[in-house]
Amino acid sequence: MKFDDRLEIERALVVYAHPDDAEFGMAGTVAKWAKAGVEVTYCMVTNGASGSQDETMTREKLRDVRLAEQREAARILGVKDVVFLGHEDGYLYPTLEVRKDVARQVRIHRPDAILTMDPTTRYAGDFYVNHPDHIATGEVVLRSINPDASTRQMFPELWKDERLEPHKPKALFLQSFERGNVVVDVSDVFETKLRAVRAHRSQFDDPTVEQLIRTFAKQIGKDAGYSYGESWRLIRLDQRPPLEQ
Repeated sequence: MKFDDRLEIERALVVYAHPDDAEFGMAGTVAKWAKAGVEVTYCMVTNGASGSQDETMTREKLRDVRLAEQREAARILGVKDVVFLGHEDGYLYPTLEVRKDVARQVRIHRPDAILTMDPTTRYAGDFYVNHPDHIATGEVVLRSINPDASTRQMFPELWKDERLEPHKPKALFLQSFERGNVVVDVSDVFETKLRAVRAHRSQFDDPTVEQLIRTFAKQIGKDAGYSYGESWRLIRLDQRPPLEQ
């Protein structure tokens, strides 16, 4: 798929913290790319076991429910595979263990583009404080690009023992509501995005959630001339800035 005149994407890796994270902010782009023939793989870093206020719910039961919901959402979007890393929901830090796990997936799947959460987003507007797992996930992905997945002597056992060669993607897409530099037109796949969101029944039983998602997507798309959009901070990793003459 030709994203623009300078970027061709055949494989994409979506790295996120919890079930529903990708659907809420990224699913339009995922559905659009999958429809265009991009091989999309999900990599979910935590086990999703904390997302309930139900006193009768256990972490183990919730984990199983949410993993099943995530598989269904991915199927709706056309995602090829979902990798569950299984770190504890709510307790994530960018440790060497987590960094190695994500670097392994980058080397296995060798994506042209990685989509993830912006680790610099600590709050948005005057209504949202970001989850620490989101921040940690974005930080781990940045470290996977430089140096973990791209440098041979970082986690050398990955190539010595697992035969996973270093890999550096062409582009990094950071989900960004306020600091984006590109908007993806998701108008033709927006209803698919909403169907994927609905797959997370344990989380989104409030009908106003869909309206909130629709409102955000309309606001993002408006300035770009689209009915619905998703905003990204695109970092081009295969190019250097032009030199002054």
